[in-house]
Amino acid sequence: MNSIQETLNEMAKDLYSVSAIDKATLMQFDRNSLPAVPDYTPSQIVSLREKLGLTQAVFAAYLNVSDSAVKKWEQGATKPKGATLKLLSVVDRKGLDVIA
Repeated sequence: MNSIQETLNEMAKDLYSVSAIDKATLMQFDRNSLPAVPDYTPSQIVSLREKLGLTQAVFAAYLNVSDSAVKKWEQGATKPKGATLKLLSVVDRKGLDVIA
């Protein structure tokens, strides 16, 4: 998060604390400050898995998906979506220990 976003979030919290904005508006500021979840190419998924030193089966187990799902992502037949995509992003940024 950059300093402008941080400043806006702090201002929103202050405005909420004095009832100048409602909770829904405050939550909108919070949602806007979340980092975007990147799309992963097949080669990026392979690189991430190999960097972690995992087989497709073990990587799939960590992500709670099937072996075939990982295989299809790596072949480009399908793409990870939703919570799985977010999990990939977290593992990519923070490492496997955060979900283990």
